[in-house]
Amino acid sequence: MKYLLCCAFLLLAALPTYAQDFPFAAITHEDIALKNTVIDSNANAIVLREFGTAAIEEDAGVGRLVVAYRYHVRLKIFNKQGYEQANISIPQHIYNDVPDQVSELKAVTINFIDGQFRQSQLDLKKVFNEKVSKYSANTKFTLPNIMDGSIIEYSYTVHIPYIFNFKSWNFQTDIPKLHSQYIASIPALYNYNVVLRGALKLKDTKAEISKECLRINGTQIDCSKMTYTMENIPAFIEEEHMTAPTNFISAIYFELSDYVLLTGGKVNVTKTWKNVDNELTSDRSFGAQMKKKDAFKELMPEILKHTTDDLSKAQAIYNYIAKNIKSNGYIGIYSETAVKKALESHSGNTGDINLALISALSAADLDAEALILSTRNNGELNKIFPVISNFNYVVVKLNIGEKSYLLDASVPLLPFGMLPLHCMNGQGRVINLKKPSYWYDISSGQKDYIRYNFTATLTKDGKIKGELLTYSTGYSALQKRKAIEAAGTIAEYVEKLDEKMPKISITNHEIINVDSLNLTLIEKYELLINSQESDGLSQIFFNPFFIDRTSKNPFNLSERNYPVDLGAASERRVTIILNVPDDFSLADQPKDMSIGLPDNGGRYLTSTNFSDHVISFSQFLQLNKPIYDPSEYFSLKEFYSQIIQNQKTDIILKKAK
Repeated sequence: MKYLLCCAFLLLAALPTYAQDFPFAAITHEDIALKNTVIDSNANAIVLREFGTAAIEEDAGVGRLVVAYRYHVRLKIFNKQGYEQANISIPQHIYNDVPDQVSELKAVTINFIDGQFRQSQLDLKKVFNEKVSKYSANTKFTLPNIMDGSIIEYSYTVHIPYIFNFKSWNFQTDIPKLHSQYIASIPALYNYNVVLRGALKLKDTKAEISKECLRINGTQIDCSKMTYTMENIPAFIEEEHMTAPTNFISAIYFELSDYVLLTGGKVNVTKTWKNVDNELTSDRSFGAQMKKKDAFKELMPEILKHTTDDLSKAQAIYNYIAKNIKSNGYIGIYSETAVKKALESHSGNTGDINLALISALSAADLDAEALILSTRNNGELNKIFPVISNFNYVVVKLNIGEKSYLLDASVPLLPFGMLPLHCMNGQGRVINLKKPSYWYDISSGQKDYIRYNFTATLTKDGKIKGELLTYSTGYSALQKRKAIEAAGTIAEYVEKLDEKMPKISITNHEIINVDSLNLTLIEKYELLINSQESDGLSQIFFNPFFIDRTSKNPFNLSERNYPVDLGAASERRVTIILNVPDDFSLADQPKDMSIGLPDNGGRYLTSTNFSDHVISFSQFLQLNKPIYDPSEYFSLKEFYSQIIQNQKTDIILKKAK
């Protein structure tokens, strides 16, 4: 949930100063006595107090404006599970090979031992820097002498040379907080759009004018000073099937809308989509690369020699690009090396590969457009203000007749017409070289589907021998193909699969369509199952849920304020035919079940029949929505709880005496 808090800092009345930082390491007996029951009895640690400020200042050393961000926090560790809170990582962006500058770092651990406060200062020699990628780095350290009941405290300053995205503030993290306060001080020349995300509400918001807070070229500038306060903040718990936590964590975000020049002119930073379209289509690393049809002119006859229509042409081109330009591990909407160089080096980032795909499709007179998006872990897009920096990925929208296909040639083993799961994040913006851009819904293109057929016989020595056929499409097939590739060979993949099933042996195998990505992946396994025995062969225990068993409920929160996002609808079918000897009868079986989710959200069915010495078992699990609203969470939780409970029951066969 988002709330637009403020669009103009100029309309503020002068108010007295009211917020300030708290004294460093001034621990009280109340802090020592505090129990974890104050907000959440399951908490392993808690933030006692957190204070931060961010201000636009002039850095005389580099002669430019920077955001000076100062952070100070005190937290208490309750138990060993909370010790990890003493491992600190300060994230830094890298601009033109220069990271944000961290300074004024100090940190201390305070323990209450034998009636006395004892401090252990951080040795600054043990602080180290870690480069994560060409765009990010971390400053890391671990506080010393951590034990149950330790209070740790640290503060630092970061100078950020990029003021477009003013420093955001997370009120919510993975541990609860008693008090969190943030002060943003922004010169009146700058106007930011301010957005509060998350389900929690601020306790207080106040504003004041700070006179002559900044001097630029001899001119004194007043600042708006905004203070945001939140108290008794619950921890944000990440759970399966969610997009980026930043979409849902309660936090304040700033985006520069416009600014005023000292000469009096106004510059709009937040642009219209028309401005963005013109900027992207004329950019040498984006629009210009979409136009590089000449790079494929000589290649096209060979690529298209076996094609008969537009769809087969598109598939041939897609396969060529996917095979000839491999991902270098970096993503982005812009080309890093240019289409021609990417073809020559057989390597490129996401922009290189998919912009090359657009050029190649266009060279074959096919209608291809760019679709820019934000990946699931990058967060949701701001639909109110066009901000190019929020987009971090580009794919292709191909239009053939009345049908459109979404393509990503940068992900190995991905079938034509299917996007990777990390792209399933709402909508993207389609960029056309000749037409205005527009929003477009992103979907997986197909249901995630697996069907299992197991036909077997119970032998007289109590073994179950049979053939398991598995048919996979969608993301399940993609994951299996990736696992096969990672294993090296099909034989090694099957060996790893065999190791995961201690009471089941795979005696023979065959896997079909491993390299035919648009066809169903078919697996054939001959299985030998050592069924559980009691009193010799008088009883045989066989659990039909050994195939595709749900062993753990993915939904365990008492409350979830964000959607369950599966990425795609899914369907699982299991059919088992078990032939049993004439002298065995069915003594017990799993309860037949038929349950459903509200509003046709999904179904789960099981059925067991015994006739003419043949056991027929079927299981059907269907989830019809890629996304479930938070209001549907408890229905999903109970749905899976019933499934897990039912799958604990065996089929029991009893031998006649």
